[in-house]
Amino acid sequence: MGDRLNNKVAIITGGASGMGLGTVRRFVEEGARVVIADVQDEGGDAIVSEMGDQVRYKRTDVSKEHEVSDVVDFTVSEFGRLDCMFNNAGFGGVSGELDTLDLGDFYRYTIDVLFTGVLSGIKHAGRVMKAQGDGGSIINTASVAGLRGGWGPHVYSAMKSAVISVSQSTSLELGADNIRVNAICPGFIATAIFAGQSNMNWEQRMKFISALEESEMASTPIARPGKGVDIANMALFLASDESTFVTGQRFVVDGGLTAGTRPTGPREVRWQRFGEIVNEIQNDST
Repeated sequence: MGDRLNNKVAIITGGASGMGLGTVRRFVEEGARVVIADVQDEGGDAIVSEMGDQVRYKRTDVSKEHEVSDVVDFTVSEFGRLDCMFNNAGFGGVSGELDTLDLGDFYRYTIDVLFTGVLSGIKHAGRVMKAQGDGGSIINTASVAGLRGGWGPHVYSAMKSAVISVSQSTSLELGADNIRVNAICPGFIATAIFAGQSNMNWEQRMKFISALEESEMASTPIARPGKGVDIANMALFLASDESTFVTGQRFVVDGGLTAGTRPTGPREVRWQRFGEIVNEIQNDST
């Protein structure tokens, strides 16, 4: 047990599994009281039973602004204040190639979960934090898919890019009230998002995540899948008083995925080929 979040209160959307659950556990370890905002009732109730009085669960569909507003107000009524809002809830959403991409209701729901939910969280957490008068931290889950193409479906990638942008723009408005807004960009983290739209219950999702964590699917310099705790540790820094001069930033947690492609083959063989090309050019010139 630590004390980096002693006397702090946090909301974690999507906190019943994956990165969110990892963050719930990490925050509680460091002394925070936490409200889990999710639609996974089975998981939310189980976590509250396991973790006790420091945790509450409130069913929250982040695609609906009034439910985000409600969970903010619920948190203040339960714990008296709000110090950290982690807008983490998300899913893969609508996908497909352009010629088959459905821009109907599911497309709009995807946008509302991945972007409107984040913006609503910033808006309503900011409302409470301003009134408190002593600042706070808002953390938004973006993705490496928001940094470049090819790492996620089109709409998902676009919305994650939008999350990075809105984190920067709102940080300028809220900074005067000592409210920090930052984004985390995970790489391949073992979560249920990789199960697609499969109709698994909460227990099955947890088993799926555990299997991913033990898999050998990583192709990153740090050769293992990311875990929820990897994101939780970054969120912990951003929620704590250690980051009071940090805002408007994006923090990539990806095992080195975005650092580049590691050359394959022995270094000596590559340099030998460079020398061969030089010799070929010089011989052609004589």
